[in-house]
Amino acid sequence: MSRMRTRKLLIYIAFVSPAVLFFALFILLPFIRAIIFSFQDWNGISSEIKWAGWSNYKRLLEDTEHMKSFIFTMKYVFVSTILVNLVGFALAFVLNMALKTKNALRTVFFLPHVMGSLVIGFIWQFIITQGFPQITSLTGIEIFQKNWLSIPEYAFWSLILVSVWHYAGYLMVIYLAALQGIPTDLLEAAQIDGANRWHRLQKIIIPLIMPAITVCLFLAISHGFKVFDLNFALTKGGPYGTTESLALHIYLDAFTKNEYTYASAKAVVFFVILASVTVVQVFVMKRKEVEM
Repeated sequence: MSRMRTRKLLIYIAFVSPAVLFFALFILLPFIRAIIFSFQDWNGISSEIKWAGWSNYKRLLEDTEHMKSFIFTMKYVFVSTILVNLVGFALAFVLNMALKTKNALRTVFFLPHVMGSLVIGFIWQFIITQGFPQITSLTGIEIFQKNWLSIPEYAFWSLILVSVWHYAGYLMVIYLAALQGIPTDLLEAAQIDGANRWHRLQKIIIPLIMPAITVCLFLAISHGFKVFDLNFALTKGGPYGTTESLALHIYLDAFTKNEYTYASAKAVVFFVILASVTVVQVFVMKRKEVEM
């Protein structure tokens, strides 16, 4: 019996150890190094590294640029999380109906998520700068005549538009799986009892797919906080730094201004904020889940 347990343990270690090793090398070790760097003074180039104590964190309190990017990121996360979940759920709700083309439409709506964010950003940059003026010439709609990426308010909504278009299809798949897990006889019984479509959605469907809503909100919030490549490709933080996300702001501090340890302090604070928000969100949403 002990030999069988030893064999199973060795097999378990053989399968798990590569994943643990990669996690330790590429996530855990850099994270620990970032925490250590946040208490040091180093430009990322010289061989001399000095201990700075809490000075990097104290400097954060007076950094207006960091606060500006933090406010933008919170605004972006709030708006994008709501819209991407509404669009994702709406697509899943419609495509869960008996449509002849539902399989083709599911593929079409999920396809943008397969493409990389950098590629998406460059494609939409071309569409906004070159395609929108053509729409104006054909339709006469003046809003497309403006260069959205050069106006702060329009640049923000450009990011939201592209983010929703890119990510809604992924959440659609999760919502669709949850909707297909609802027993049809339960919905039919409610319909026989006189519940209309809105009442069935409010009282039956939404409570039963609450686990999926919890997951989708978590994914949307974490995705919104960590937005970098789309932000970098589409606006590069412009115009005048008004669309600079926290991730892009930290990257520019570390690799453009060579303030490596100061950027590490910002990254540690960023991690604490992201972890706190997501933990609170999951805790609150888990309490609202019901069992079937």
